[in-house]
Amino acid sequence: MATSSPATVLLVPGLRDHVEDHWQTLLAARLPRAFMVPPMGRDDLDLEARMTVVEHAARSIEGPIVIVAHSAGVMVVVHWALRTLCAVQGALLVTPPDFEKPLPAGYPQATALREHGWLPVPRQPLPFPGIVAASRNDPLAAFSRVGELARDWGAALVDLGPVGHLNPASGFGPWHAADELLARLGARAS
Repeated sequence: MATSSPATVLLVPGLRDHVEDHWQTLLAARLPRAFMVPPMGRDDLDLEARMTVVEHAARSIEGPIVIVAHSAGVMVVVHWALRTLCAVQGALLVTPPDFEKPLPAGYPQATALREHGWLPVPRQPLPFPGIVAASRNDPLAAFSRVGELARDWGAALVDLGPVGHLNPASGFGPWHAADELLARLGARAS
């Protein structure tokens, strides 16, 4: 009798460069089967290019895939999910930004996001199970708005409490709750 192979975790970063102490980087280092999509930074906002990178990465993985996306990476994944044919078991979508509202200084604004294909934000159910992990005090999105996105995407909403944007600037390096949420996602997928 054949057994199924364990899923490979495909990590999709947000609008940042490589950060050694980011929880996604640390998670990738401790998982036995993980692949990090190369960060594209804040200068290249081309959503199409980012989706192409995710598609290429997903197609290079043999066997089941679980997505772990953070921040703008969540938005890349929800756009990509509506057109890919890759088989995804589920997605952990962590602290998505609210691109439909003005973001703090230093972040792209709606005009640039619209110009580069990010808006409108997809509101259709995802073609795979999802968990949206949201912060109560994220400077990039109100908890209630993230709750609306989770509902529209057909994903479970997890309240992380006041964790900021769940990044090193918010005091997070290791984030071990990701392991628990991945296990929960695996249970939802089966």
